[in-house]
Amino acid sequence: MIKVNMGGCSSFVKDAEYKKYLSKALEAYDVLESETGAGNDFLGWKHLPTATPASLIDECEAIRDEWKAKGVNLVVVIGIGGSYLGAKCAIEALSHSFAKQLSSAKDAMEIVFAGQNLSEEYICELMDLVKERNAAAVVISKSGTTTEPAVAFRIIRNYLEEKYGKGEAASRIVAVTDARRGALKSLSTQEGYRTFVIEDNVGGRFSVLTPVGLLPIALAGFDVRSMMKGAAEMEEECAKRSENNPAVVYAAMRNLLYDAGKKIEILVSYNPKLQYLGEWWKQLYGETEGKDGKGIFPASVNFTTDLHSMGQYIQDGERILMETVVSVNDSNRSMEIVNDPQNLDGLNFLSGKPVEHCNAMAELGTKLAHIDGGVPQMSVTIERINEYNLGGLFYFFEKACGISAYILGVNPFNQPGVEAYKKNMFALLGKPGYEAQAEELKKRL
Repeated sequence: MIKVNMGGCSSFVKDAEYKKYLSKALEAYDVLESETGAGNDFLGWKHLPTATPASLIDECEAIRDEWKAKGVNLVVVIGIGGSYLGAKCAIEALSHSFAKQLSSAKDAMEIVFAGQNLSEEYICELMDLVKERNAAAVVISKSGTTTEPAVAFRIIRNYLEEKYGKGEAASRIVAVTDARRGALKSLSTQEGYRTFVIEDNVGGRFSVLTPVGLLPIALAGFDVRSMMKGAAEMEEECAKRSENNPAVVYAAMRNLLYDAGKKIEILVSYNPKLQYLGEWWKQLYGETEGKDGKGIFPASVNFTTDLHSMGQYIQDGERILMETVVSVNDSNRSMEIVNDPQNLDGLNFLSGKPVEHCNAMAELGTKLAHIDGGVPQMSVTIERINEYNLGGLFYFFEKACGISAYILGVNPFNQPGVEAYKKNMFALLGKPGYEAQAEELKKRL
């Protein structure tokens, strides 16, 4: 179970102020639970862990088994934002760091991603790989018209149809899309693709515990049943109206610190496997809270690596930072530091100690240094990196995010600012209907 500790903030906040913000967080919790706040038609994520039927996971695993029987060894997952970040986070966290180099992993289905950028070099290099492998694709889009994934899907679909024929290509394409409408739904019906539904009441950044995340994670060979179990237990824990509710505690403290001038929150991990947890978290909080001229700016680092690059600024730069550290109690592997008779590096005092002991002491030493340097630190701890704990982390951060945004006073579930760049891009690309805007933009360039 996830544990939240605010001890690293004690020298920055007064008890009376913290109590006040706990009250605000409980009021925001009430709004979220009663479903009476702004954006209340996008709360389908709240009960996904306990409401998702086992049959949905059965379907994900059946596709995995079918594709393995066909010899599929590469699955291209096509999506952007919340349509890929959750799956990418989980797969990176759960995979062997050198799976691509290990001969023992050569038979596993490798998951790669497309549609998350518009880089021509990236898509060309991706297709170099696809052409060497036995490939299938999962395309994720409610509408089917979002530019980045739609462009990538056109290219990949065309290749699969040319190589395997339309009928076989259709068996190698799964769409995760709207239940009733949209270009991708229409195409799926026309071509006979198998489909999974993204419910209307679940926004993309809250969709990791839907088929958006569960299908790619299952295809990668990981235990999504355990992930949903961890999420379900955290759903139960975060449903309690209590000052000890971890989501309430986290939301209260980060808003208190924000109002005290800490405008940037850095998500910190001490394991490189959690790098994409930071990327998923940044979208979740940035897109949820960054509106109406408000919001904590979310950033992320991976220590100890980034202590040798970003460490100087965090320690001594402008004092507008707070940290949330995701700590891992137990490593899944062990390695002791060996004795060196010459001891030229002076590290024999560490002989026989686990490498993770050094990592833990680096984490503790950094915590003390940063607090002394004026950076408050919140702590979120899991036992180890596995499916169960990742499921709990996903749900915890989602629930806390909804509460936090209501404290801030914004609609947690819209993203009006995302549309501005799209309108400009469509105009500059010459999309029909955008001619007048194109002329205005060209005058500015």
